Amino acid sequence: MKFSPRVGPDQYYAFTSRLTARGLQRPTMLVIGCFTVSLALPAVLAMFNPKSTYLPGGRGILVGAALACVVFALPWLRYRWPTRLESTALMAGGAMALAVGCVVAADPLAGLLIGVAFPFILGYAALFHSSRLLAFTVFVAAMTYLWLAVRVAATDVPTAFAVTTPLVFLNIVLVFACRTVAQVGGSEDTPIDVEPLTGLLTRESFYEVAANLMGARNRGDDRYLVVAVIGIDGYAAILSLQGDRGANRVRVVTGQALRDIIRHDAVLGHVDDSEFLIADTFTTPDPTPLVERALGAVAATPGGMTASIGVVSTLLGPLAGRPPSAVLDEAVALAEAAMRDARLAGGNQARYVIDVDLTGTE
Repeated sequence: MKFSPRVGPDQYYAFTSRLTARGLQRPTMLVIGCFTVSLALPAVLAMFNPKSTYLPGGRGILVGAALACVVFALPWLRYRWPTRLESTALMAGGAMALAVGCVVAADPLAGLLIGVAFPFILGYAALFHSSRLLAFTVFVAAMTYLWLAVRVAATDVPTAFAVTTPLVFLNIVLVFACRTVAQVGGSEDTPIDVEPLTGLLTRESFYEVAANLMGARNRGDDRYLVVAVIGIDGYAAILSLQGDRGANRVRVVTGQALRDIIRHDAVLGHVDDSEFLIADTFTTPDPTPLVERALGAVAATPGGMTASIGVVSTLLGPLAGRPPSAVLDEAVALAEAAMRDARLAGGNQARYVIDVDLTGTE
């Protein structure tokens, strides 16, 4: 799930992460799903008009286009954001279905009116997906507009130009605007290896960013590295009772709660179904304020969940010459053991390994 923003930026997981962080993932899914379903309405209405299409079997094609719109909307109406592969398939299929709905119309002006939906599809592709998928969608839209414009021009050339030109410019402007947002928003310093459900860093990305945090702060003798492992209590029971949907919801809301209590330069990752990692630097070896905020944030989530936390703090200065990955491995292992102790003690509490000397050996 790692991608480079420099080459044909595929911002799918990066923007998914930002939507999740701001609690906008679900509203965005509902908007996209409802919009996709609405595209079936012209086809449904046209089926009741025998003169709506000039092709033999055209009404059957309209039925297929309407059903396709409903099918393409279903993944957006589920509890989780579609994967990048699912989104790519939906984009390609949706563009083709829309093109078919436009070209089968008996009146080409009606087809161009239906084609007003293309800018929204193109904008989504430009914002979230790679240049290759965007180019495919642009090609489908361009061929559709060209075919309809030629049909209109066969009887009225001025009308063909008058109707098609603003529609084409609308597509160009929207694609340019969304692509600019994708390129500007995809900062080279932004971690882009994320877990798609929660939008948080994976273990590999967490280690990479935490290593940068250690390198930037290890010159201060009064700085301490703090690594915390947060485990959701009773996750197995939640999975058994509520299934994958309920368990995924728990992971998402826990991730959102932890985002709200960490500092802007702290590192937060989701490395296991029920475990989260936090890395931060403190001026004292006591990480109690962070732990108390985390416990309170998880307890305040819907459903009355609790968490067990294991936390390690160590002086940064002595770690300067040690491999960051080995140091983090050791710190995470100690924190995980402390988290398990807290869970065995009943959960909703923390265990601390304070001012420990990490060897930093592989």
